[in-house]
Amino acid sequence: MGLAACVWVACDPPVGGPPDDHDGGGARVRDASAARTADGGVAPGADGGPASGTDAGARDASAPPQPGAWRVVGYFTAWGVYGRDFHVDDLPADRLTHVNYAFANLSEAGECVLGDPYADTERTYDGDRWDDPLRGSFRRLALLKERHPHLRTLISIGGWTWSARFSDAALTDASRRRFAESCTEFMVRYGFDGIDVDWEYPVGGGLETNVTRPEDRRNYTLLLEEVRRALDARGAADGRHYLLTIAAPAGPTTLQNLELAELGRVLDWINVMTYDFNGAWGTHTGFNAPMRRYPGDPSPEGFDVDSAVRAYLAGGVPPERLVLGVPFYGRTFAGAAGADGLGQPFRGPADGTWERGVVDWHDVRANYLPRMTRHWHAQARVPWLHDPSTGTFVSYDDAESLRIKRDYARELGLGGVMIWEMSSDDRDGTLLAAVQ
Repeated sequence: MGLAACVWVACDPPVGGPPDDHDGGGARVRDASAARTADGGVAPGADGGPASGTDAGARDASAPPQPGAWRVVGYFTAWGVYGRDFHVDDLPADRLTHVNYAFANLSEAGECVLGDPYADTERTYDGDRWDDPLRGSFRRLALLKERHPHLRTLISIGGWTWSARFSDAALTDASRRRFAESCTEFMVRYGFDGIDVDWEYPVGGGLETNVTRPEDRRNYTLLLEEVRRALDARGAADGRHYLLTIAAPAGPTTLQNLELAELGRVLDWINVMTYDFNGAWGTHTGFNAPMRRYPGDPSPEGFDVDSAVRAYLAGGVPPERLVLGVPFYGRTFAGAAGADGLGQPFRGPADGTWERGVVDWHDVRANYLPRMTRHWHAQARVPWLHDPSTGTFVSYDDAESLRIKRDYARELGLGGVMIWEMSSDDRDGTLLAAVQ
């Protein structure tokens, strides 16, 4: 994911991670997780969210969420307040159940620290006073929850850019305790209801500069168990339950580096980053988030939504503990020949909304759909655009493909959908309506 006015570092994700879009960005070689309105509003206590004062998703697998519970988890990016001019007050909170704030960082000591102090806690908004102890997006989130008591917020830690220190933080009993205690303190200090860990990725698959170890696979589970203990201890003192979730990869080679059954036991749920299966890091045009493989698919085996979800289920994660990641952005490719451009060589990323190769849905709707030919793939269940005169190819999701993903998640009994990220929708909330 990334920062908008933008230290690229926090500015756009990878397969199985948001493209800063879930914190990575740019051309990356990875496996699909390694290579990042009107209808259907969410009413508290109705299908789409917990009743006021409750949290969706009990951890005990023997006590799954109540029938009808449906999480709609939206990522809000700290850098959105810059060039995107998207602020907490712009969130359609009545139609979300959870907001994940991206991102907090890790210090060299392995403790949670602010990622962008100005955006997080310092920026002044109308109604703020100079002597307020807390301003910025964190205060806006607190005020948003006052207006929408059903809403829960989680602080997301790490992401594509800031995952370099997770391996060290997870290495020993002492380092795990330090991480857990500092992040729990951070969560409470800034008024969040839980912690979302975005380690991209244990063992390998993230930035080449990340510290990684083979023992990350086991240590990640131990780290999360330690965080769970710290949250439960704090929750017992506060008389409430604090949430613990992760954002997790969708590609087969990164999936094998997770102890899936153990994570399904420890976590409230897992946000599966089922997008960025293809992009400008590849050799042929393909779909950002295809539902299934299709004849002639240039992607490696397993690079599709259904394969990723089935892998988690086969690994022992209860379906209600899986939240399906959906992209509110697309991928662009330049110089794709042929009648429809699919599966063709290309010469690099085409223009994007905030960076080359990545295009927000609102931009697709306003500037691409009116002038390009829309195609639909019956097997992949996603649309794409192609302009034969220029070779521009755009893979994206729209309301039709997102309703298919929503229905798929419901049919399998999954716990909801996760959105990367909220600023990418149009002003009508077209995509958000489709996943209710």
